Amino acid sequence: MQDNRDIVQKADFLLANLAPGGLLEPAQADRFIQLAIDQAVVMPQMTRVDMNAPKELREKIRYGSRALRKGTEAQSLPLAQRSAPDTSKVELDAQLVKAETRISFEALEDSIERGTFESTVRATMAERIGLDLEDLAFNGDTLSTDDLLKTLDGFIKQSTTNVVVAGGATLQRSVLKDILKTMPSEFRRDKRALRFLTADEADIDYQEHLGDRATVLGDEQTTGLQSRPFQGIEVMGVPVFPTNLGGGTNETVVLMTDPSNMLFGVWRQIRIDTDRDVSAGVFIIVVTARVDFKFAHEPAVVKATGVVAV
Repeated sequence: MQDNRDIVQKADFLLANLAPGGLLEPAQADRFIQLAIDQAVVMPQMTRVDMNAPKELREKIRYGSRALRKGTEAQSLPLAQRSAPDTSKVELDAQLVKAETRISFEALEDSIERGTFESTVRATMAERIGLDLEDLAFNGDTLSTDDLLKTLDGFIKQSTTNVVVAGGATLQRSVLKDILKTMPSEFRRDKRALRFLTADEADIDYQEHLGDRATVLGDEQTTGLQSRPFQGIEVMGVPVFPTNLGGGTNETVVLMTDPSNMLFGVWRQIRIDTDRDVSAGVFIIVVTARVDFKFAHEPAVVKATGVVAV
């Protein structure tokens, strides 16, 4: 059995190799973020944007109205019939977030000797960071008193154009139908790309509602593990969705969109700094990054409020 000085020396050496100079190389940063994303539910389906600067503009272009007209041979279309795309920009403004973990000298001893120290550090932090990033992505609110959530406005707060008021109903087909019909038709043409995102509890209510049907489908829903979609659109339970909204603090929301419409901006210069507290016998590892979450096109989102989840 080695004494703590040997463990400290080896850990110091390996930590120095983990991020020389503090900044992760681009490949290392990609790997670390990928580890974090793998721990989340929706983030793997978002569009990741590797930002080249803390602030970055993303161009948007779309045709919101008809482009084709009846043509006449050898004649240009009249000015009134010519079409032009709608152009706009989405600004990603990366905000600083930090994670700190402390690992005791004793806990590291076996890991160092088995050659798994680096993977242990990365996996341990990434598991927590992935959950926290998804929490920030959906529940962020600059007016929040929560130290993390006040960093930026998340997807739930950003959704303001298309809103359905469920009025205290549990999640069932009628609510999902209202959400789907509220989505502008141009954005619901490819239903396979859309998702209903809500709290786990609301998803359970919907699946149980299907199970109440006196049909083969109802029997299969009661006994099976597979969640059933609505009109081909997957209903996803997301653990970080709130369940304490509304006057009775028992409500949640539902978001419907294509997850690729959600931008996850990451400024690549992820930093890992290390220190140790010899008195406490722990290594201190701090990860800092700059991230942002924005809809590429917010009108392509529907939010339902007042869905009872508890």
